[in-house]
Amino acid sequence: MRTTHGRLLWMPALIGAQLLILGCGAGSNDCPLTADPTRQCERDRMIDRQIVALGVKNPAVLAAMRRTPRHRFVPDSSSAIAYDDRPLPIGHDQWTSRPGLIAYMLEALELRGDEKVLEIGTGLGYQAAVLAEIVPAVFTIEIIEPLAKQAAKTLAELGYDNVTVRTGDGYHGWPEEAPFDAIIVAAATDHVPPHLLQQLAVGGRLLLPVGTLIQNLVLFHRTEDGYERTELLPVRFVPMTGEAEEAAPSQGGR
Repeated sequence: MRTTHGRLLWMPALIGAQLLILGCGAGSNDCPLTADPTRQCERDRMIDRQIVALGVKNPAVLAAMRRTPRHRFVPDSSSAIAYDDRPLPIGHDQWTSRPGLIAYMLEALELRGDEKVLEIGTGLGYQAAVLAEIVPAVFTIEIIEPLAKQAAKTLAELGYDNVTVRTGDGYHGWPEEAPFDAIIVAAATDHVPPHLLQQLAVGGRLLLPVGTLIQNLVLFHRTEDGYERTELLPVRFVPMTGEAEEAAPSQGGR
């Protein structure tokens, strides 16, 4: 834990009218007008009015998001709207996931708090930071070097000493650190990377978007006998780059 996190265009209309409101801002600015560098009021407002409204109930996930300063993980140009539940551009044609979807995905992973987690697609590090508030060890891979460097810098400045950032292609996972209890992927492929399935511990979960233009968020659970697959909801993430673009779908299965 701290010593003191995607990239997507989520389509809420596809998963119920209740979620249509979540594309808006956090609502009226009823936080104190006096400057608060922690921006805790804005963060609490986002959780209470939007994340909880989404249906997220896991106490550990909600508490982690209350502690994680999203405004430190977005460009200065987006800082004013850091606590709106929306995806934000982070440069290099990439986006950071909207907090509502991050909360949904982390709840779907059913983290107990003692897991070793692999994240593919660090972005600027927000989801990795949220994970680091829940579990003792996070390993995260980002293919775009400037994003990886900035994420590592911000995470270090905030005291997240349980996050290890690597610059590289996440398609092959992180074999020297495997197995992982959970793997979460913040970019879409048209097939499931076989290396990620292989790096799951028995009982582990892999969560990733699978598809092309519109994807399905898919959860794999590794059992003693193989893998159980559950399709959760339609989403839209940016595509995974690198070897994922060249690999044949038959390698990983659909």
